[in-house]
Parts: sequence; C-alpha cells; structure tokens
Amino acid sequence: MLMTDGNGVPISGFTISAQVAEVNTIETLVDIQVAGQKPERLLYDKAADADWVRDTLQLRGIEQITPHRKGRKKPSRQDGRRLRRYASRWKVERTISWLGYQRRLLVRHEYYPHLFEGFFHLACVMICLNRF
Repeated sequence: MLMTDGNGVPISGFTISAQVAEVNTIETLVDIQVAGQKPERLLYDKAADADWVRDTLQLRGIEQITPHRKGRKKPSRQDGRRLRRYASRWKVERTISWLGYQRRLLVRHEYYPHLFEGFFHLACVMICLNRF
C-alpha cells in the first residue's frame, strides 16, 4: 500500500499480506502518513468502491475519488466532474514503477516480511531524496 502526494513523492506506505483486502487498510494508510496534514482528496482504484469507506473518509474531511464498479447496484455517489481528477492517477503508478527499479522489491528475495518492509521504506526514502 502506498500513498503519494501530487508529485508522486511517497508520504505513506506499508506492506500487508495478500489475504487482506486493500479496502480494509485505507484508513491505516491515511493514519500513518509522514506529513502531518491530512490529504484533501484520495484517489483510489475500483477496489475501494465501498460506501462505508466513502463515509468514513468524509467524516475525516477527505474526498474519495474512485470510479464505481461495473455491477454497482446502488446509485452513484459522485459526479463525472470529480472523476476527471482520476486521470492524474498515473503519478501514483509512476512511483510504483520507481519502486520496481529496486531488484529486491521487484522479485521477493527476502524470506522475512520485516526485512522486505525495511527495503520498501528504504526505497521510498531514496525516491524522496531523488525528487528534492
């Protein structure tokens, strides 16, 4: 899980096992960010299309911009104007590809999860240093 700012610099990130649904960890991602400010908007993919996540983030003052899934039964909760911001999600994907430059993260060489997470955070620090 990775959260970046508008320029693609990582501000929050952690690793989870593959069995945990991403939608259940979005609140943790927002809580453990390095910058002390809360984000105004959170762009996320269709995996976070859940009304309870939208309500929770709205109580915190964060606007969630997520396209709805195809088979959504409930009416839409956001209009197309806000979804235009979703086009800038490529910056997050670019940061993920920057993490892929690190061989230890691209192919999982580490047996222990705490070592893998340590290399993940080290790669995030290297990205931050390269951007400034």
